[in-house]
Amino acid sequence: MSAKNPEYDFKWCPGCGDFGVRRSLEFAVADRLKQTGLPMESNVVVAGIGCSGNLVHLLEGPQPYGFHGIHGRSLPIAMGVKMASPDLNVIIVAGDGDFLSIGGEHIGPQAARNLNVCAVVMDNGVYGLTKGQSSPTTELGETTSSTPYGKIESAMNPLELYLTLGVSFIASGFSSQPRVLAKMIAEGMEHPGFAIVHVQSPCTTYNDTFDIIKGNPKKGIEPTMWEIPNDHDPSDRRAAYDVIQEGGLPIGIVYKDGSRPTLDRRVEQIYEKVPAKSAQQLIDSFQL
Repeated sequence: MSAKNPEYDFKWCPGCGDFGVRRSLEFAVADRLKQTGLPMESNVVVAGIGCSGNLVHLLEGPQPYGFHGIHGRSLPIAMGVKMASPDLNVIIVAGDGDFLSIGGEHIGPQAARNLNVCAVVMDNGVYGLTKGQSSPTTELGETTSSTPYGKIESAMNPLELYLTLGVSFIASGFSSQPRVLAKMIAEGMEHPGFAIVHVQSPCTTYNDTFDIIKGNPKKGIEPTMWEIPNDHDPSDRRAAYDVIQEGGLPIGIVYKDGSRPTLDRRVEQIYEKVPAKSAQQLIDSFQL
C-alpha cells in the first residue's frame, strides 16, 4: 500500500523474494513504454492463484490491465487474451506450484504453438500461500506441512522441462538482482514466441534459501548461483542443455530460438487462405 496506490495492500511476508520480482517487472514495463511510446494499457498481466498473484496489481500510478484467474490456468487465459488482441503485451505471473503442478499440463501445448507471451515464474520451492506444503521443486527429503516425514519425490528441474517441451525462450534469474532480472524480462517480452523467465524467489517464512543461493561466508556456505558465461550461445540447444546440467542456479539467457513463427502469425496465415465469414454467413450456414 502507498499514497499513490492506497487501494491495494501487498500480502507478502517481510523479505519475500517476490518484492524483487515486482520491482524487476516494474523496471521492464517502464523501459518498454519508454521505448515504444505505448500507453500502460498496452500491457496485460495474467495471474493464477498464489503469492505471485499479487503482481496483477503491479505498479503505483497507472496500472496495466490485470486478470486474476484460477489456479494453474494462467496459460490458457493468456492465450485467450493474446488471440483476441494480438497487439497487447501479455505477461504471465505465476509460482512454482501454480505453473508447474496443476498448470504443468499447459506448458507443452503452448510451447508447441509458440504462444507469443512472456511468463515470469517465481519459484520458492514451496506452497507459501497455503502454509508451506511441498511443491514440484521442493527438494527430495524436505520436511514440510504436507511431507512431515520428508518429501518422497525428486525435485523437478524446471529449466530442463522447458527445454524438453520446446519453449523458445528460457531465462534463469534471482529475485535479489532486480536490474539484471529486469533485462531478462524485457528480452522475454520482446521475444517473438513463448518466453519463460524462471526466477528463484525464496520464501522467508517456509523455505528461506537466500543463504544457499547467495552464499554466506560467515556460515561457510558457498553460493549456488553463477553467471552464464558471455561466450554461451543461447541459440545452441545442446549448449543450453549443458548449462542446465551444470547444476546450481545459472543466471542469464539459457536458450533462445527466434526463428519459429508465433501462434498469432500462423493464425494470420490461415486467415489469408480462408477469409473470415460474416455473422450473417455463419447464421445462414446453420439453416437447412
